[in-house]
Amino acid sequence: MDKIINSLRPKRIIWPILIGLGVSGYLLFRNFDSDTFSFITFSWKLVYYLFLAFLMMAVRDISYMYRIIVLTNNKLSWKQAFNVIMLWEFSSAISPSVAGGTGPAIFFLYKEGLSGGRSTAVVLTATFLDEVFFIVSVPIVYFLFGDKIFPPDSQSYEEIIAAFYIGYGIIFAYTLFLAYALFINPQLFKSVLSWIFLFPILIRWRLRARKSANQLIYTSEAIRKKPIKYWLKSMGATIFAWVGRYWVVNFLLLAFLQVEFSIADHLLILGRQLSMWIILLVSPTPGGSGIAEFVFSNFLGDFIPNDSWYAPLAIFWRIISYYPYLAIGVIILPIWLRKVFAKEKKAVKKP
Repeated sequence: MDKIINSLRPKRIIWPILIGLGVSGYLLFRNFDSDTFSFITFSWKLVYYLFLAFLMMAVRDISYMYRIIVLTNNKLSWKQAFNVIMLWEFSSAISPSVAGGTGPAIFFLYKEGLSGGRSTAVVLTATFLDEVFFIVSVPIVYFLFGDKIFPPDSQSYEEIIAAFYIGYGIIFAYTLFLAYALFINPQLFKSVLSWIFLFPILIRWRLRARKSANQLIYTSEAIRKKPIKYWLKSMGATIFAWVGRYWVVNFLLLAFLQVEFSIADHLLILGRQLSMWIILLVSPTPGGSGIAEFVFSNFLGDFIPNDSWYAPLAIFWRIISYYPYLAIGVIILPIWLRKVFAKEKKAVKKP
């Protein structure tokens, strides 16, 4: 528990900020000219599309809150769901993308009243739904657009393609493991946990891990009995969440570039972002910082008419879709920790 709390120290936000701004600064310096910020011209159209961009992030967060409520069988209130999702996003934002925020997410759900095994099952199921979205949607957009979902004429084209296929392979393998552990043989998950917690540094928590695994087995049996309505709601919320996040870029480009895209262009921009996120999901930096700004320029550069606009537009994108979670997490985390630990102390004092 202490290790998780320490991993969420607010001062850790400095690293993703420094990395992201460092890469953005380098990209600005490399392409800086008199037109670098010329795309910023005030108009009501700019305000309208920026509002829609922020609204898409709200759609994403509300969709995730609804999904966590569904996955917990309505055990969480909307307020609790808000806290869990915001803290989950915060932990993901300050952790390497390849690691994600699953460990802290289990902790947040546990402190909101779910059992350890139930918390683990909910987080794994949510992660599974996200991964299914990727492994299904990427082949669909590739079928529609072919190699156009990759950045054209990029100096780093080969490296990007390699990173994409490595990322997709990792996600595909991980999704198969989750599907097998959750729906076919949860005993495998217990065996893996038991083996991991045989390491000397972890053995002191082995009994607790086995207990959580046993709870997961019980929960897995319950999940497999869920009606189709349960899965349609959960997967529907997942699709809304990711599409909402992707539409941020579409509206951002509409706001600043003052151009109109065809439906095919909008879909291609969404397809490019799917490819981007495959790479970002296996990023070694906190929240994909640095890498996100770099791949933004590579993947979406041909929709931006001026090379010097790449970096500032990437910064605006991260201001809307990433940095708010750092600020919200710093505000919510101390309040939430005081609340849950005060509740525990009150429960201990009861006769």
